[in-house]
Amino acid sequence: MSATEPRTPSSAARTAPSGGGLASRVLLGAFAAATAVDLGSLLAGWHLGHVLAKPLLMPLLVAYVITRGAPRLLIAALLFGWGGDLALLFDADPAFLVGMGSFAAGHVCYLVLFGRRGTSLLLGGAYAVALIGTVSLLWGDLPADLRIPVAGYSLLLTAMAFRSSALGWRAGLGGALFLLSDTLIATGVAHWPQLPCPDFWIMATYLAAQYLLATGALAALAPLRGSRRTVGAVIQD
Repeated sequence: MSATEPRTPSSAARTAPSGGGLASRVLLGAFAAATAVDLGSLLAGWHLGHVLAKPLLMPLLVAYVITRGAPRLLIAALLFGWGGDLALLFDADPAFLVGMGSFAAGHVCYLVLFGRRGTSLLLGGAYAVALIGTVSLLWGDLPADLRIPVAGYSLLLTAMAFRSSALGWRAGLGGALFLLSDTLIATGVAHWPQLPCPDFWIMATYLAAQYLLATGALAALAPLRGSRRTVGAVIQD
């Protein structure tokens, strides 16, 4: 198709990024409702409500991002988060390690998704100081068999949190909240003094983190996906 030839409706549709429409809004509303039930259950001490709501959270967020044309790496990261959520419903060391491994796989997906975009060296230094300080303080209080796994996971998580800022402030805030959420879990494992309703704060920061990472990635990568569709439409025409 020449530069002067008018674009047909079919080719215009191929280049327009999908916003998801009604299905997108319904799924986002369902995610918000499940979040409210989960967090409300934690505040009220209703364990059954948490057990019922938690497994629904990431699948609803995954369904939402799919309607928004999410890349596969984002979908995979959220699904690995779901795997971690399910594992942590069980109060046992093997389940904790399985959950940590699933979340770690999700962080790898996020890191690949972020690509090689530039980030602030000053921010990287701040995250490095936070990593070294937190692991050093926790080390002696962690169970001996969890020290190395927690340290390795913390390194990967901190790298993800740092690199998330490459997609803008929204994803960057999501990465920081993910780090905060998992740090709260680690202080519990180390038997440090906890905030009132510690599980509420862990889940609140975690859900905000996943939502901000997902929507931040969608917003940052939408122009790139749109340009690829435009190129593909021109080539086909």
